[in-house]
Amino acid sequence: MMKIIRDTGKSFDLENFLTKPLVAHLSTVVEDEPRDSPVWFYWKDNKIWIIGTASDTFPDRIKENPKCAIGIVDYNQHSGLFLHAGFRGTATVKPFDQIIANQLISRYLGVEIEEWDPRFKNLDDRNVLICFTPETVVVRDQSFCLS
Repeated sequence: MMKIIRDTGKSFDLENFLTKPLVAHLSTVVEDEPRDSPVWFYWKDNKIWIIGTASDTFPDRIKENPKCAIGIVDYNQHSGLFLHAGFRGTATVKPFDQIIANQLISRYLGVEIEEWDPRFKNLDDRNVLICFTPETVVVRDQSFCLS
């Protein structure tokens, strides 16, 4: 069960936030060195799903050390919106699943597969899925007023 930490006076609806096509940052560790990978994600059943391609190195890092963190920010400098969710937990590398992959990609590129960039149309089982299970999430609304 994921523990939600709301440690400031302002918070926001996490479920709604996670439906937006935002970029997440996956933080992993290799040989005691932190690494950060910007990724697209799909939130389903209290898990974050990420596609790992043949050129990505984070699946191997996760196999070595499944502890990782994910940060997601929704920011708009013109309105002062600044929402942040910081997850900590563990990830596992799973076999590629075309249904989950299509649901993930359609969040960013739309549902018309024929209109997708060719790099995303032909993903297959040479790729993997990362299934991140959060243990905790810090939810912060750090929005500010513009004067």
